[in-house]
Amino acid sequence: MEDLATLVAVAAQRWPERIAWTFDETGVELSFAEVHRRSDALAFALAARGVRPGDRVALMLRNQPEFPLCWLAIAKLGAVMVPVNVQYRELDATHVLAHSGARIVVAAAEFVGLLESVRARTELELVLTAAELGDAPAVELVTPVAEQAVNIQYTSGTTGRPKGCVLPHRYWLTLARGLVRDFPAIDERDVLLTAQPFHYIDPQWNVVLGLLAGARLVVLDRFHPASFAERVRHHQVTWFYCLGLMPTLLLRQPASELDTAHRVRAVYASAIPLELHAELERRWGVPWFEAFGMTETGGDIRDSVAGHETRVGTGCLGLPTPEREAMIADESGEPLPRGHTGELVLRGSGMMHGYYRDPEATALAFRGGWFHTGDLARMDEQGRIYYVGRTKDMIRRSGENIAAAEVEQALLLHPDVRLAAVVAVPDELRGEEVLAYVVPADGVTADPVALAEFCAGQLAYFKVPRFWVFRDALPLTASERVAKGELPRVSAGSFDRVEARWV
Repeated sequence: MEDLATLVAVAAQRWPERIAWTFDETGVELSFAEVHRRSDALAFALAARGVRPGDRVALMLRNQPEFPLCWLAIAKLGAVMVPVNVQYRELDATHVLAHSGARIVVAAAEFVGLLESVRARTELELVLTAAELGDAPAVELVTPVAEQAVNIQYTSGTTGRPKGCVLPHRYWLTLARGLVRDFPAIDERDVLLTAQPFHYIDPQWNVVLGLLAGARLVVLDRFHPASFAERVRHHQVTWFYCLGLMPTLLLRQPASELDTAHRVRAVYASAIPLELHAELERRWGVPWFEAFGMTETGGDIRDSVAGHETRVGTGCLGLPTPEREAMIADESGEPLPRGHTGELVLRGSGMMHGYYRDPEATALAFRGGWFHTGDLARMDEQGRIYYVGRTKDMIRRSGENIAAAEVEQALLLHPDVRLAAVVAVPDELRGEEVLAYVVPADGVTADPVALAEFCAGQLAYFKVPRFWVFRDALPLTASERVAKGELPRVSAGSFDRVEARWV
């Protein structure tokens, strides 16, 4: 199986009556046979609206059955799905719709007004709800080839306008097959869970993984820290993936004697806070494994069981998957010796074709035959890779390189801090200074002097933020990371700990 259309057909043959999807918010459940039948019906309806192979069809839907059903329907027509972030408003929605050239968008009723208001600035011909698609005569569906595009997935990048990653069918099957073939070896006995929005890639590859393995997928409406563990227990989940702030927010919940009363056998997560890794495992009595991937590349590096306990809290991402080669490169793209820090670059099968309608960005990203991740890492003698930070998320202060991620991790250890983002601000004397944006914990009035003293106990003096800004919330990307490109990089309005005053 090398395409999504064949995947869903085979799953329906293998496990027709088995539950494929459970939608937690509404209680809706669909069997593998129903997924196949209903996605067929939507494919017929889209074909009746004029969708043909290669057409771009946008989806602006929440975590509801219509999203994955429409995605599979689009795949069965040989067309291309363009997911639209449900948080978008006129400016960003217009960019994605106009840039992708989508002719049709299927949306939840709540978004129809917004889409109609931007329609004149795009190539949109139809704005429809799933209910408006209705019944249509059966048509002959296609069997896509593995390298045929099935998504234009716009990145949630922390700076600049989103770029559209052209993702082929092989991308999804490569990612899912690795999780079936290797650890955690997902099979039909497993129950998966996803809490991210469907316009992001995680729920999408969870759909493919479930169809490939015969596992049931539980879909939450979104991530709710206070009820997440209870829903995991309720649905008897055996494996899930999380990222961003999720581990930290889960640990902030009150401890319970039920914390270990679950069926979870393993958790994969990206960017597990180093200082919290061991506590996460103690709290829930289950190993948490690092995994690295990108919208552009899929699943690239994963940790596994052998010797896992020796790597807890080390930032070890694990080893490249069999489909990936990884290298740590210097600024000219040449390999660095083991143990040295440089840019993580990747190559292999099942990656994006490139950035849609952006050949210059594509050439830059794939220069030298490797995909340049923009992440700093190092490789040990066993070939395991350790995350260090972002190449563009470094602060250069008086000749010292400061990884913003390291300062953020230190801040998140303080109980008064719910969220933190660290950026550089210009400084005439030192080149750059460190500014911290902090969202205090609920009900807390954060003290910048106390936070600076806390940081000084965790980090070298030159890494302690000089400037402090407090906010009720920070802008987030779809992948639950802080959208640093939206944060002002000026010290005005902050507390200056050196001058001990607000500036």
